[in-house]
Amino acid sequence: MKILVTGGAGFIGSHVVDGYIKEGHDVVVVDNLCTGKLSNLNPKARFYLMDIRSEDLRKVFEIEKPDIVNHHAAQISVPDSVRNPSLDADINIMGLLNILDNSVRFHVKKFIFISTGGAVYGETEDIPTPESTLPQPMSPYAITKLCSEHYIRFYNHHYGLDYTILRYANIYGARQIPHAEAGVVSIFINTLKEGKVPVIYHYPEEPDGMTRDYCYVSDVVKANQLVLTRGSSEIINIGTSVETTTGELYRMILNIMREHGYAKEAIFDTPEKGPARPGDLRRSALSIEKAKSLLGWTPEYDLYRGLRETVKAELQG
Repeated sequence: MKILVTGGAGFIGSHVVDGYIKEGHDVVVVDNLCTGKLSNLNPKARFYLMDIRSEDLRKVFEIEKPDIVNHHAAQISVPDSVRNPSLDADINIMGLLNILDNSVRFHVKKFIFISTGGAVYGETEDIPTPESTLPQPMSPYAITKLCSEHYIRFYNHHYGLDYTILRYANIYGARQIPHAEAGVVSIFINTLKEGKVPVIYHYPEEPDGMTRDYCYVSDVVKANQLVLTRGSSEIINIGTSVETTTGELYRMILNIMREHGYAKEAIFDTPEKGPARPGDLRRSALSIEKAKSLLGWTPEYDLYRGLRETVKAELQG
């Protein structure tokens, strides 16, 4: 199949591109390199340097005529969305509508959309959180993602555009940048590499930090491969269902970094503390029962194994 991946030079998108090409698919990448990198691009993919809001996007669809669109491009920072909701909406909603219009115009067979799990569900006591939970988005980023899901269902109802929506947990792995939802993994690794003591953000009554569901990027690639032919008209969580505090995450990364000769001094045993930031959820973990039943998908990497792979790749890179 020919697959157009938006954001295919970014952290997760580039791994998905690699996975599709490994399976023998013909892949086209659209990315404006705002957060993506040329070094992430698979040389076998055809690349268009372009913003997803551009009118020229129509030319890409006209030339390439993709069978599948996998939409990873987005404004990905929760704090940035709080600071500038208008820009967040312009990229995440207007950009989406531009891609949807062209998908309908050029007869795309399926639209795969990357949404967010914890941010869309908001503060909930139902953890691990299933897809049936009523969304309560608490940040402009989460609001635009939920709004996008509604637009996609409209295009399905009105134009017959098939889709699968994947609600990601906090994804981590090689090539990660520190600005995404799971950017703390990259921040901790690079801060320790530089010989500095990281900061753990937390609420006063939760000194070990908030909890998150951390899913390794290779497992996410497998989910994106499976939904090429499965999960039509469904919203599906992709995570591990396991809650991990920021403090627990830090201690795991610290131990792994010490195996490589970094941060051996006692000062690194006690990270600095900072107040929770606007939009920070207290707890988040996703139920993956639906992914198991509809896709036959389960994560292969536990957190410690995934972190070891990530640290190894980051130190080599």
